[in-house]
Parts: sequence; C-alpha cells; structure tokens
Amino acid sequence: MKNKHLFKKDKESCGCGCHCCNCGNAAYGLGVIGSAIYFVSTATGFWVGVLGILKAIVWPAVLVFGLLKSLGL
Repeated sequence: MKNKHLFKKDKESCGCGCHCCNCGNAAYGLGVIGSAIYFVSTATGFWVGVLGILKAIVWPAVLVFGLLKSLGL
C-alpha cells in the first residue's frame, strides 16, 4: 500500500494524525467568519461594517488581552 505513511504517527505529528499541525486554523477561521457575520449584521453603516470585519480578524487577541487583564497578569 503506497499511502501507508499517512496514518503512521511520528514525532512531527500533533497527535491528531493529520501530520500538518494546523488543527487550530479551522477553528480560528470559523470564529473569524462567525464574528464577521455578527459584526456586519449589527453595523449601522458601511464604515461600521468595515470596522466590524477588522474586529473579526483581531478578536482572539482582544479576548486574550481581556482575560489576562481580568486575571491581573
């Protein structure tokens, strides 16, 4: 079988068997899409919608900053 190495775990694998270690990209992408839909749907004008798209891109950083600030770190 040619593709036998695809299912073999090695030290470069992240543990999920994908051998790419990009498992968080899908979750981040879905979060960006969901937050962009939310921010654009609540926008009251064009530029507020553009700002909503920018907010959707950086929301994880804002979330982590707020969490660390609330923990006092």
